[in-house]
Amino acid sequence: MTPAIKLLDRHKVDYQIRHYDAGEELRHFGEHAAKALGQDTGQVFKTLIGIIDGNTRSPAVALVAVTDQLDLKKLAAACNGRKAVMADPQQAQRSTGYVIGGISPLGQKQKYITLIDQRAAEYPSIFISGGKRGLQLELAPDDLLDLLDARYCALAK
Repeated sequence: MTPAIKLLDRHKVDYQIRHYDAGEELRHFGEHAAKALGQDTGQVFKTLIGIIDGNTRSPAVALVAVTDQLDLKKLAAACNGRKAVMADPQQAQRSTGYVIGGISPLGQKQKYITLIDQRAAEYPSIFISGGKRGLQLELAPDDLLDLLDARYCALAK
């Protein structure tokens, strides 16, 4: 049981666990997950870690559909920063406690600003990483929003 699942259970959030063969793919984890689960790629969201460079350098969590690209200017603006860059893989793993390809927005080591691309609100449920490769969680986007104290905004290019 991952920290993400434990958090959902503790808060009594409705969700479904979806397992799939993670394979040997070392890139495009989200697209692989969508295909393996037979889901629309717009409904499967990847968790990205950006570093906001404003008054402080702090991580921010951004969720965008697996086929979309994160717009770093939009991320920075949404976090009241001047600019944003992607965290390097090692930094993302250290700050979240999860491995690349299995980073969940839930149950991270610390609570960070979390933003969800507004497109998620179009679906009754979305898929996010469950905290390890080969594990996705299906839940209502509004439940995720509430649990993470996140907000919807335009993040995709």
